[in-house]
Amino acid sequence: MMGMFFWAFVVGGIICVIGQIMMDVFKLTPAHTLSILVVAGAVLDGFGLYEPLIDFAGAGATIPITSFGNALVHGALQEGEQHGIIGVLTGMFEVTSAGISAAIVFGFIGALLFRPKG
Repeated sequence: MMGMFFWAFVVGGIICVIGQIMMDVFKLTPAHTLSILVVAGAVLDGFGLYEPLIDFAGAGATIPITSFGNALVHGALQEGEQHGIIGVLTGMFEVTSAGISAAIVFGFIGALLFRPKG
């Protein structure tokens, strides 16, 4: 039982340390760091590596922001298998909050259409 808490603490801590290193050493903004960690979680789920990490670390893998990328891809792939291309588009809305998913989609579209300043 204690081992479960230990590994959750270690894995969650490592994810946080990676984010802190990205900001301190590489001088990335919090927004860049957040985006990279979400994409990392999505890529890991795409290769089938995030679910074993969740099984191993529990809350240490489900609480950090990488889990959000995992949830988006996991939902899209799951629904894509059942409903085809429409399932890919609707899957992330089904598994994650529609408001958060919509913010990501519309934010991405806005970034494609407009030149960000800053």
